[in-house]
Amino acid sequence: MAGPLPLGDPAPTDGRLPDDLPIDPAVPFSAYLHVPFCRVRCGYCDFNTYTSSELRGAKQEDYASTLITEIDLAERVLSDAGALRPMDTVFFGGGTPTLLPPGDLARMLDAAASAFGLSAGAEVTVEANPDTVTPEVARTLAAAGVTRLSIGMQSAVPHVLHALDRTHRPENVRTAVDAARDAGLAVSVDLIYGAPGESLADWEASLDAALALDSDHISAYALIIEDGTKLARQIRRGEVPEPSDDLQADMYELADARLAAAGFDWYEVSNWARSDDQRSRHNLAYWRGSDWWGFGPGAHSHVAGLRWWNVKHPAAYAQRLAAAESPAAGTERPDDDARMLEQVLLLSRLAEGIAVADLPPANRARVAGLIADGLVDAAAAVRGRVRLTLRGRLLADAVVRELTD
Repeated sequence: MAGPLPLGDPAPTDGRLPDDLPIDPAVPFSAYLHVPFCRVRCGYCDFNTYTSSELRGAKQEDYASTLITEIDLAERVLSDAGALRPMDTVFFGGGTPTLLPPGDLARMLDAAASAFGLSAGAEVTVEANPDTVTPEVARTLAAAGVTRLSIGMQSAVPHVLHALDRTHRPENVRTAVDAARDAGLAVSVDLIYGAPGESLADWEASLDAALALDSDHISAYALIIEDGTKLARQIRRGEVPEPSDDLQADMYELADARLAAAGFDWYEVSNWARSDDQRSRHNLAYWRGSDWWGFGPGAHSHVAGLRWWNVKHPAAYAQRLAAAESPAAGTERPDDDARMLEQVLLLSRLAEGIAVADLPPANRARVAGLIADGLVDAAAAVRGRVRLTLRGRLLADAVVRELTD
């Protein structure tokens, strides 16, 4: 299970938005639907997920109906605030959404579409474990309006999957991709690099396997050791080595080179797509600061600068909604300085970069130093944008500190 929720102000029990919230109806709106169930807990994961033994007071088979109750609440709240807009993107994340029957996912999507509407050409993504995707599942999701499957491949090397506590069979990734393709779905695969015992050759094998799938989109994330996870405890006890920053940098450079050679363009530090229309529009909505409502236990929402987050446990979540109360546990409205920091942090990670004019005025002169250090593209800066070089992507956090401190 994830760590503690953020500190914040108490959330209203009816979920009402503040009367003075500066809602812009032209800002795109998205929905995130969290499905917090997993068969096993991966040793590196700190997401808000639960195995069957941890679901005390909640039933997986009741989950779709419970989440639809929050959709009904959101429709009332957004309608009262004059902020009801069709969804440009929908994302089912987890956990493992495809542990639920595909009919349950279809019911949730139908309820959200009925409440808010779906924009023409909306992107609807479902995350999936390879072992849970069959042709029937893929066809049912496609018929329900899903357009994209995001498959958690992580690695093609058995000992790396074992180090990550992943239980799927590597060959089932191909089976899942083929099922999605046959159903007419776009396909993204997720990879993780830097696992204990993973060599550069292992990582190269995983990249080759991912490219052989002929997917539309590939995400490659460096393994991060999160406090409270099984992997963090193993490293602390000396049972497995801590990931090497230098090796992870080599792995990133290899990924960027291999993916570029295969026709993928990077559009965010950890994400590559074959074409602009295959980029994850849902994740771009987060990075660009659009509005979204996060449904489910522990989910976070954002509307016009207001943020709130739900109670974590599925049982507490269900109890709140059964009592006709909002499941929100807390809320906050970041000040201008905090919003500026977040904007620089997120937009600077995109290939389009951030406008120099959008940086804190006192820090704009620092761009020249970042160019000299090889971290920011000089030609883009002449055009008024801060765009990371390959070296800058490897040191993105340092660039953000320089532009915001």
